[in-house]
Amino acid sequence: MRAFLLLIIVLNQFPVFSQQIKLLHSGNKISLRGLSVVNDRVVWVSGSKGTVGRSLDSGRTWKWMIVKGFEKSDFRDIEAFDAVTAVLMAIDEPAHILKTVDGGNTWKVVYKNDTKGMFLDAMEFWNEQSGIVIGDPVAGRFFICRSFDGGSTWREISRENLPVADSGEACFAASGTNVRSLNLSEACFVTGGNRSRLLWKREPVLLPIIQGKPSTGANSIAIRDSKKRKQSGYFVVVGGDYLQDTLTDKNCFITKDAGKTWMAPATPPHGYRSCVEFIGPQKLITCGPSGVDVSIDGGMNWISASATGFHVSRKAKSGKSVFLAGSDGRIGILNP
Repeated sequence: MRAFLLLIIVLNQFPVFSQQIKLLHSGNKISLRGLSVVNDRVVWVSGSKGTVGRSLDSGRTWKWMIVKGFEKSDFRDIEAFDAVTAVLMAIDEPAHILKTVDGGNTWKVVYKNDTKGMFLDAMEFWNEQSGIVIGDPVAGRFFICRSFDGGSTWREISRENLPVADSGEACFAASGTNVRSLNLSEACFVTGGNRSRLLWKREPVLLPIIQGKPSTGANSIAIRDSKKRKQSGYFVVVGGDYLQDTLTDKNCFITKDAGKTWMAPATPPHGYRSCVEFIGPQKLITCGPSGVDVSIDGGMNWISASATGFHVSRKAKSGKSVFLAGSDGRIGILNP
């Protein structure tokens, strides 16, 4: 009865979320998976064919640029600090990290790795100085690189300190959100494939999400209050099977005790989801190629907000705006 009443309450909130996603841009044949929202006005995106976009007016107009010398690169993640400074991640070998300090007019290569099999997946910054990049396993261990100067230089973590990967385990470069800061000094990331785990300095945690095939596993993790001094222990993980993007089985799980126990939602997201983001203490947004869902109860019940697909959604670091980006150059904003 309590679960039924909760569902009624959630459904009664549906008008709050109706007509949520306003489309700001679409039409160019670019897949956008990198998204960084500095504030309510400054937004950066990145994607395939060496493409970077920047808006200084809340997404109404965009400056599009192709990074010279990287016309065939896929920039799966971007971290912007203001209107002129951003760090850009190119995934495939040779893997590159670039930085601009002039609004994207010029880019400097700040890291290059041509190791065979190198594949970068995601990037996260604790603040304007300290950052981390993760990559798929090389010779059986996940790749991790750190920066302590705003992405201007990068230092590889020594091999003996890298997490050991299980057979067939890797990360998804789906939205740049499978690595997150836990607190002011620690980060964690989620994996997929034949095995799907939560990896951090502590003992690895096997996730209950669907896994066992290269196309399955966790794609994104959201951590409530991760930028504050104390970690809440409230995590939401999404994923699924990207080859069956409307499958709802085991595509989302919640923990309130930092991974000791996990709960499945009473109403799961409506398919495979590549990104999940806290946009309030109990409010979340999740998206994937088959649509967008929102939750107002900490991820326990999800309501479809749009059947239009997006790869990534991010809330403004300083502000309230929530933007989305996806295939065909699609960029949207969540209506307040």
